[in-house]
Amino acid sequence: MSLKGYAQEKENEETFKDSISYKTNYGLRIGVDLSKPLVAALQGNYKGLEFVTDYRVSKKWYIAAEFGSEEQTAREDFTNSTSKGTYARLGFNYNSYDNWLDMNNEIFLGFRYGFANFDQTLNSYQINTGPTPFTGTTITVPQTTTGLTAHWSEIMVGIKAEIYDNVFMSISGSYKIMISIKDPPNFKSHFAPGFNRVYASNTGFGFNYTISYLIPFQKK
Repeated sequence: MSLKGYAQEKENEETFKDSISYKTNYGLRIGVDLSKPLVAALQGNYKGLEFVTDYRVSKKWYIAAEFGSEEQTAREDFTNSTSKGTYARLGFNYNSYDNWLDMNNEIFLGFRYGFANFDQTLNSYQINTGPTPFTGTTITVPQTTTGLTAHWSEIMVGIKAEIYDNVFMSISGSYKIMISIKDPPNFKSHFAPGFNRVYASNTGFGFNYTISYLIPFQKK
């Protein structure tokens, strides 16, 4: 085979490879968490709304954020309190899934830094004035503390699938660790917006079920 023929064959091979290469969309994805209105419909002590977004910066990495508001009434043995406020979670996702052909699905790991600003209202509490811990006087005068804050970190894992062109459904769970929280005087917050229930260990859990739409800017 001549050098000219060999060069022509290599050129044809490269052209064929280029013709079957697949490119995926890069852009801004915006959506909403469907689990929060569902929980609100099932539980009369909760209201919430969350918007989700991410931006693809490379084949595997995404900048991600969530913004929302929540109101939760916690009924404990001796107290009844309501937390209400707004929050934001900022971070990134890493897609560990290798897509076939032109698929655009994800099995992702993520990290977030969360911040909340909220008010806490102690609706009622019980003062022990009886012979046992479960007897006493119940005080029903609400006491509201404003300007409370919470900071936390969280690790996420989830699955995201493209169900139609540029339309995605996602399920994810998260483990949260409270960094700091400002509590009302003489009372511990049982719930922080964006963090969910605050356990004694200053940890918490989250769940998201979202639908989102990708606004494509380019293909790579």
